[in-house]
Amino acid sequence: MKELLLFAFLFVSINSFSQDSLRADSLQMKPVGSHIAFSTIKRLKNVTKAEGDSAYIKNDYASAIQVYESILKRGEAVEIYYNLGNSYYKSGNIAKSILNYERALLLQPGNADVRANLEVAQSKTVDKVAEIPEIFFVSWIKALVNSFSLDTWAKIGIGCWWFLLISLYFFFFSRQAKWEKSGFVLGIFFLVLVVLTNLFAFQQKRRLTQHSNAIVLVPSVTVRSTPSENGTSLFLLHEGRKVKIKDGSMSKWKEISLEDGKVGWVPVSSIEVI
Repeated sequence: MKELLLFAFLFVSINSFSQDSLRADSLQMKPVGSHIAFSTIKRLKNVTKAEGDSAYIKNDYASAIQVYESILKRGEAVEIYYNLGNSYYKSGNIAKSILNYERALLLQPGNADVRANLEVAQSKTVDKVAEIPEIFFVSWIKALVNSFSLDTWAKIGIGCWWFLLISLYFFFFSRQAKWEKSGFVLGIFFLVLVVLTNLFAFQQKRRLTQHSNAIVLVPSVTVRSTPSENGTSLFLLHEGRKVKIKDGSMSKWKEISLEDGKVGWVPVSSIEVI
């Protein structure tokens, strides 16, 4: 039995050291687009979050948007996406606010403030999403995975790995039966936790890297049966609607799908990837 546990320990150790490859700071996400003129970009290249916040407080939402988008070109942050989403919402651009709230949730899915504001913005959209019922434990697992970010799951996994080391030390080297038994039980417990946290971190990494969802940014778009303006009109989507990209291989058209199974093609210019 001890030989089997030693083998499991070595296997987990190798995989635990690979946690660094799951960290969010090693990922490259699609930068936020901007239509600011070059002279304005040059002027804004050294702006700070405080300047954006100041513009927001003064109800100068256009300036706040420019500042926050300029900051995002230097690196991503949950609070900047959140503030940018708020600025777009206040300026009346619901679709852009939803887009940036969704980007904030990609980085920090457990942020209650972002999720609450996202729900408020979504309530202003024309298309209402009908929730598809799920088995309770599926919903529970999704909620658990989304309760922490990729970095947090990676840190929890590393912490559990160290506790696994300590537990196995007592199991292999303790001469007292009670400590040996405790080390065995705790070793199994932390082994399970290491495996689960790695799986949860992997799920969060997939969310960050796949870019499989997008937001409709135009007032309305006709979803067609083929990637052509001559394709049959299937249904209409309005700004702020979240869609899943099913086929992104074409440069001018994307095949999208909805929660109810509807599929079709829309122009690339009508959506933006989260």
